[in-house]
This record gives sequence, C-alpha cells and structure tokens, in this order.
Amino acid sequence: MENNEILKSIGARIRDLRKERGMSQESLGEKGGFHYSYIGQIERGEKNIALLNLVKIATALEVSVTQLFSYVDEEEKYTDSESDLVEIVKMLREKKPQQVRMVRNVVREMFKEQE
Repeated sequence: MENNEILKSIGARIRDLRKERGMSQESLGEKGGFHYSYIGQIERGEKNIALLNLVKIATALEVSVTQLFSYVDEEEKYTDSESDLVEIVKMLREKKPQQVRMVRNVVREMFKEQE
C-alpha cells in the first residue's frame, strides 16, 4: 500500500468515526487539543500524523488506536449477517458501558431459552 493511500485510509476512518459520534471537525479538534484545520488535513490524507497525535485523536473519539486502523468497506466485504453484526457493534460503541452490559445480558437470556 502506498504511503498516500495509508494516510487517506486513516483520515477517512477518523472522519467516519467523528461523524458517527455527531462531532464536527472543530469539536474533535477542541477535545483532542488541535485546530480544526489540522483535523481536516488529517481526514483528507494531507498530513502524516504523529503517533502521539493519533493517540490523542483516538482518545477524543473514545476508541482504541487499533480501531483507527480497522477500516473496512463493510458494503463490499461482509455478508448480510455480518453487516448486521457490524451495525450492532457501531450502535453499541455509542452507548454507556452499563447499557452494553444490559444488551449482553438480554442476548444471553435469549439464547438460553433456545437451548
């Protein structure tokens, strides 16, 4: 993979995560300690982002650094069932830990009934 493609992929992933969270470039910049124009340059793949800045952005987005590198075009790579799982995970990422545990417990109970 060419360097420019890597920068664009990471930038696109950051943009997608930011939009999923309903954040503007300005709000992400404020939360991470950056100017909004720097966030825009990263999202367009124009800046080679330093590792420490990547950590700050992941923290501001409330994701792990590894999630910034797990960019997959879900439409092309997943079956219908897998796409459903991806959608569920996206929804759960936006919820509080207590809500995630509640969903986990409900799912466990549903499958216990089927055994």
